[in-house]
Amino acid sequence: MPSRPSLCCSIPLFCVSSQAPEKLRGNGTWLVTEFVLVGFSNLPQLRTTLFMLFLFTYLVTLSGNVTIITIIHVDQTLHTPMYRFLAVLSFSETCYTLVTIPNMLDHLLMESQAISIPACRAQMFFFLGLGCSHCFLLTLMGYDRYVAICHPLRYSVIMRPTVCLCLRGLVFCSGFSVALIETCMIFSSPFCRGDQVEHFFCDIALLLRLSCTPSACKALGIFFLSVLVVLISFLFLLYYAFIVAIIVRMPSATGCHKAFSTCAAHLTVVIVHFGCAAIIYLHPDSGTSPEQDRLVAVFYTVVTPLLNPVVYTLCKKVRDLRRTLARGCMGLQ
Repeated sequence: MPSRPSLCCSIPLFCVSSQAPEKLRGNGTWLVTEFVLVGFSNLPQLRTTLFMLFLFTYLVTLSGNVTIITIIHVDQTLHTPMYRFLAVLSFSETCYTLVTIPNMLDHLLMESQAISIPACRAQMFFFLGLGCSHCFLLTLMGYDRYVAICHPLRYSVIMRPTVCLCLRGLVFCSGFSVALIETCMIFSSPFCRGDQVEHFFCDIALLLRLSCTPSACKALGIFFLSVLVVLISFLFLLYYAFIVAIIVRMPSATGCHKAFSTCAAHLTVVIVHFGCAAIIYLHPDSGTSPEQDRLVAVFYTVVTPLLNPVVYTLCKKVRDLRRTLARGCMGLQ
C-alpha cells in the first residue's frame, strides 16, 4: 500500500496531515500512527464564525484569570488561604484551556484535522491531570470554607501557610497521578480500528474503541479510578452539610447571610463543573450523538472556564477583590 501524504508542522508536539498514515504490522494489521479529530469539520460554513467566537471567549478567559492571579499576588491584604486557592484555581483553569482550545482553533483554520499519537497522549495526560486536580481543588476550597465557618477560632492554625502549600501540592500530585495511570492504560496498546475521533480533542472513550486489544478491562480500571476521583470530590457535600447546620443555628440574619455569601460562588462553580462532567461521562454510550457530546464538551472546556472568574468576582462576598480590581483598572488608565 502506498504511504499516505503527511505534512508535519514546526511545533514538535503537534503533527498535522491531511490523512492519518498507517503502518503494517507483521500479522497484516494496519496500525494507526495519527488520529483525525473530526471536531467541527461537518460544519464548514460555520468554521470562521466558531473560530472568532472561541477565540474571543478564550482571550476573555485568559485575561480574567490572569487579572485575578495578578491582583491576588500584588495585594498583600488578599494573601489569605481563600484567595490563594482562588489564584491556584485561576492558574489551573488557564492551563486547562491551553490544553485543548489552541489546538481546536488551529483545526478550525487549517484544512487538516490530524494529530500525532504523541501529541494526543500529551493532550490527554494534561487534560485529565488538570481536570482531576480541578476536582480535588474545588473539594479543598470547600474544606477551607468549612474550617472558616465551623471552626473560626482555629482557622489560622489549621489553614496556616505551610499546610495550605502542602495541600495544594497534594492536589496536583494526586490529579496527575490519576492522569498518568489512565493515559498509560489507554496508550499501552496500538490502535488499528480506525483513525477517526469524533471529537475536537483526544477523548478516553473514543480512543478505547480504536484500540487493537479488547478494552473491557481498561474501561473497568478507568471507571474505578473515575469513581474514586468522584467520591473524593464529593466530600464537599459533607463539608456543606456541616456548614448549613452551622448557618441555620445562627441567631442573626446578618450572620447567616455573611456566612452563606462566602460559599455561594464556590457552590455555583462546583455545580457547573460536576454537572457538565456528569452529563459527559455518566450518560449511556447510546444515549446521545457525537454532535451532542461535542456541544456539551464545548460548554465544559470553553464556557465553564469563562464563568469561573465571573462567578468569583460577582457572586461571592469579594467586595475587597472587586474594589482592588477597580483600583487596578483605574491605575492602568
